[in-house]
Amino acid sequence: MTHKKMWDGRFSGGIHELVLNYTESTAVDRCFYKQDIEGSKAHARMLAKQGVLSEADCGKIVQGLELVSAEIEQGTFVWRKDLEDVHMNVEQRLTELIGSAGEKLHTGRSRNDQVALDFRLYAAEKIDAWARSLLEIMRSLTKRAREHRQTLLPGYTHLQPAQPVTLAHHLLAYVQMFKRDFQRIEDCRKRVRVSPLGAAALAGTTYPLDPEYTAGLLGFEQVFANSMDAVSDRDFVLEGLFVAGVIMTHLSKFCEELILWANPLFGFVRLPDAFATGSSIMPQKKNPDVPELMRGKTGQVLGELYSLFTVLKGLPLSYNRDLQEDKPGFIRADGIVDGSLRIMSAMIQALEFDAEKMEQAMRSGFLNATELADYLVAKGLPFRRAHRITGRLVALAESKGLGLEDLSLEDMRWISDLVEADVFKALDYQAAVDRRRAPGGTGSDPVASQLQEIETWLCEKEASFSGGSV
Repeated sequence: MTHKKMWDGRFSGGIHELVLNYTESTAVDRCFYKQDIEGSKAHARMLAKQGVLSEADCGKIVQGLELVSAEIEQGTFVWRKDLEDVHMNVEQRLTELIGSAGEKLHTGRSRNDQVALDFRLYAAEKIDAWARSLLEIMRSLTKRAREHRQTLLPGYTHLQPAQPVTLAHHLLAYVQMFKRDFQRIEDCRKRVRVSPLGAAALAGTTYPLDPEYTAGLLGFEQVFANSMDAVSDRDFVLEGLFVAGVIMTHLSKFCEELILWANPLFGFVRLPDAFATGSSIMPQKKNPDVPELMRGKTGQVLGELYSLFTVLKGLPLSYNRDLQEDKPGFIRADGIVDGSLRIMSAMIQALEFDAEKMEQAMRSGFLNATELADYLVAKGLPFRRAHRITGRLVALAESKGLGLEDLSLEDMRWISDLVEADVFKALDYQAAVDRRRAPGGTGSDPVASQLQEIETWLCEKEASFSGGSV
């Protein structure tokens, strides 16, 4: 079986059924219908402004496109695989509705610049949604951090107990990660929101188009500088996928900690029932399936980035059909990122932290050893000697099954006669945290500063969204 096409004027026969099934993209790019229709409206209005299209024909086209949009949204639109893609499906239906005026819409335009525009509009909308969700996560984390300014827990390096920190400080570390993700989106969108419309197939067009006018109608502040680059550039997709990969990496890191913390050996957090599952055979189990799946899905997003790199690395200028493969990966990645951000925000709000378990863990790993070394330095010892003496005291405490703070003064003085009764103040965990007054540290003052700064920043960014922009 063969099929006739809208572009088949120089062809003597139709396309083979196997080729049709292999090359059509309607199943994927139909999700761009809103962007395609908005881009076509803008193109028609620009053609009328430039005198290429009559105002009457422009009015028919715009009205007809609105009818097509309504049919799609109502579910009555018939998608035809033989028309290959969303662009041809929309244009064919438009022509059926309004007649020959619909055939004038493609004047001065190619599917090459058309699809590039649709994808840019779609990507801009999606990364803006990620940015909004990131703000929600940061707001949730900041709220929980403010609740736990006095909650102490072990800070780890190499997943080994290191020094005491506040839970607020720990959570605010993730706020900073997500803040950078938001800033990456702000920067990325400058290169996404560039209109390629007017580049036509690759060389521009002889029609007196006004690309800046079209861009303005679509909310883009920039237009292409080179028509060959405009139709073949997919850097914006790579950059969007990179941002998606970093977001998912940060989510995955947090998920890993939640998985560990939810284990009874840690017991730092209790996952809400709504964000956990049970076992089909072990009645006692409460599995952290949501963070585990989020951790697992991160690999899919990273894979989409590398997949597109592979598609693009060998393409000559300008447009090549390989670029049809740029969309499925971004669409899949968007579904994962969008869903993960929404779920994480809700899960953070519902988490139950166990401050008692955190304190118990903090007291079992000699996390105040650095305080003892600093105490000896204050008594006049060089740090390396203080470090060595503290190590001997840790070994002594470990042999007795005690914490450093539980050793007797006599035990300590047996190893160093510089130790005096005031050492126990230095070994107090809360005091150890409070002494970290340097900017960005875990002490009460720097944490308060962090909270104030991020809350001010969040208010500014949330206000910008209420105004309709990032």
